[in-house]
Amino acid sequence: MPLLNKFDTAARIRKNLESGGHDPTHVVIDRIVSPTVGIVEGRRTILAGTNNYLGMTFDPACIEAGKRALENQGTGTTGSRMANGSFAAHASLEQDLADFFQMPHAMIFSTGYAANLGILTALCGANDTVLLDADAHASLYDGCQMSGAKVFRFRHNDPGSLEKRLQRLGDGGQDCLIVIEGLYSVLGDCAPVAEIVDLKHRYGAYLLIDEAHSLGLFGERGCGIAEQAGVLDQIDFVVGTFSKSLGAMGGFCASPHAELELVRYVSRPFIFTASSSPATVATTHEALRQLRKRPELREALWRNAKRLHTGLKKRGFLVGPQPSPVIAVQLGEKRKAAAFWNHLLEAGVYTNLMIPPASPDRHSYLRCSVSAAHTEEQIECIIEAFGYHHS
Repeated sequence: MPLLNKFDTAARIRKNLESGGHDPTHVVIDRIVSPTVGIVEGRRTILAGTNNYLGMTFDPACIEAGKRALENQGTGTTGSRMANGSFAAHASLEQDLADFFQMPHAMIFSTGYAANLGILTALCGANDTVLLDADAHASLYDGCQMSGAKVFRFRHNDPGSLEKRLQRLGDGGQDCLIVIEGLYSVLGDCAPVAEIVDLKHRYGAYLLIDEAHSLGLFGERGCGIAEQAGVLDQIDFVVGTFSKSLGAMGGFCASPHAELELVRYVSRPFIFTASSSPATVATTHEALRQLRKRPELREALWRNAKRLHTGLKKRGFLVGPQPSPVIAVQLGEKRKAAAFWNHLLEAGVYTNLMIPPASPDRHSYLRCSVSAAHTEEQIECIIEAFGYHHS
């Protein structure tokens, strides 16, 4: 059966993962106790790899908003906004997102992945050029590839490499689209946004930044890396997801360009995907309100991030040079990383295993994402678990 032979490689990958104990792709959390604790195989397990940065998944106000939406608007929209119409809540959330980013236009998608595909395939076509950071998320790669545009990668977080690409394009550098992330989700490093914005202006390009992992965490208002760098008003398209800091599900794009409103007419992931359920929109909307009025959540997150980063570094682990809500521990070879991940899980700590080709280089990593909801005791338990199995 030649059609199915392609899965032989996947079978080998699964076998290698299972040889170390648990297969990370099949871990089942039997019960969620809190934003930071789950029950895995009967064990209380600290969740240190969930992207639940502000701990919003159990926020009482968000849960209550979801309940009200279920009772008043039902369980789902049963179709796309193009076919079935928008609920008032969809439009209201878009308006509040536009206000949050201080941009005149915003639109929401059913997932963050759909947002990236939907925006990139609408913006770009066969006659367009995209310059893409080499470490960009798979959804950005997929969106660029599906658009049919000519795609050129530049070295990760390297404005010099980007400028060389722009120079080689000549006049083609004008109107090309530069695509980056704010906070990169594997290593937890941040883009040099101000330098990239300068290049955008000098060469007449457009800039799209994915703030999926930086929303709510950086900048005075929590708008992300671009706001922290003081250049948010110079970004052409901000995309992101509701599934990290806002603890819900969905994606968005905000923009100063009126053409964003026309994306609704040509974006296939928007046109042909069922719109977000009333409860999902309601919990997202309430989480955005909580983010804006509770800066103490971000303060708690950063205390935990600094504590975990310092503790792992003192234990001799190779981590990034700066504290970040994403802390990746480099472990080198795949088997060693998989074995270490299994040891941590058995010790009651859940992290993310990142191995090539999912990792951005040849190294393997255990990735921790810190939450404002983690207690100091939980952070110390994570550090102790890492240290015990490292010694």
